[in-house]
Amino acid sequence: MTDLASVRVIVYGYVQGVFYRAFASRRATELGLTGYVRNLPGEEAVEVNAEGERKQLEKLIGYLKVGPPAAKVGKVAANWSEYTGSYSRFNIRY
Repeated sequence: MTDLASVRVIVYGYVQGVFYRAFASRRATELGLTGYVRNLPGEEAVEVNAEGERKQLEKLIGYLKVGPPAAKVGKVAANWSEYTGSYSRFNIRY
């Protein structure tokens, strides 16, 4: 039995305008996760909602803490919840 979960991650820092959403989307897709990433308006922050195997979600959070080369991640806040199956794939929301 796989351990399925959902996580909402807010990444704070210099993360907008540096291809952070594309980076997060690519990593999530590689890990077989579903959900979305979007910029949070009015903040220097990006929101990631992802679902899938807990082990893969933990790997994604590790990637999010580093980000793409031009990003400067300040803080990462993760809130775990129950798997819902709400997403069919991983998207970038604009």
